[in-house]
Amino acid sequence: MRLSAHKVEMSTNLQSIDVHVLQALFNLTADIAFFIKDEAGRYAVVNESLLARHGLKSQQEALGKTPQEICPGKFGSIPTEQDQRVLRSGKALLDHLELQWHRPNEPVWCLTSKIPLKDGQGKTIGLIGFSRDVRTAVRTGEIPKAFAEVLEAFEQTPAMELTPALLAARSKLSTARLARLTKKLFGLTPSQLIVKTRITIASRLLRETQLSVAAIAQQCGYSDQSAFTRSFRQASGVTPLEYRRGAARE
Repeated sequence: MRLSAHKVEMSTNLQSIDVHVLQALFNLTADIAFFIKDEAGRYAVVNESLLARHGLKSQQEALGKTPQEICPGKFGSIPTEQDQRVLRSGKALLDHLELQWHRPNEPVWCLTSKIPLKDGQGKTIGLIGFSRDVRTAVRTGEIPKAFAEVLEAFEQTPAMELTPALLAARSKLSTARLARLTKKLFGLTPSQLIVKTRITIASRLLRETQLSVAAIAQQCGYSDQSAFTRSFRQASGVTPLEYRRGAARE
């Protein structure tokens, strides 16, 4: 079975999907990069948001290429490696929090999901997915005052100790209500929100200051430089030094 820009056959129960309908739908969402890739991880379908994210002017600049071929360095190789894992294992990647570039020089946090496409015999023939920008603004009127105060304090002092349990307690919320609130406002779990805040501040310090990686790690609440590097790499796919060098080249 072959992926095309016209339809993707997914199963015997779901005869076909009109890809142009999906493209039209996702072209209405500027904060979601939508894609379908073939069995080699090459783009078969992309939406306008994905093109804008990579600074591309036409679909022809992306179709038939892997992420690594349209985005140099780790920010291209990491999603390419992700694709290969999904294609090899046949297992979906869901709500993976990661840092990506939005051209010309804007780091964007995204929640990425990739789901394998299979034929009637269960063979993986490609994947379909989207990467949603995490940019929801927090309006204090929508959230409890104590929660807003804790978040503000954390953003000002990211070195402070904070776990989902502590965040709930200091916000005077149950853990269940906290989880619902962070999901509604940010599309993130409490743990993801805490990591996002720390790494976002760290990425700004890496771009805008000459502080050492060790100093930034301490300022952002990590026990040591190794712990910071592991967390930063897990979130962004690159080490803090690789990120700093990449930002300097942009």
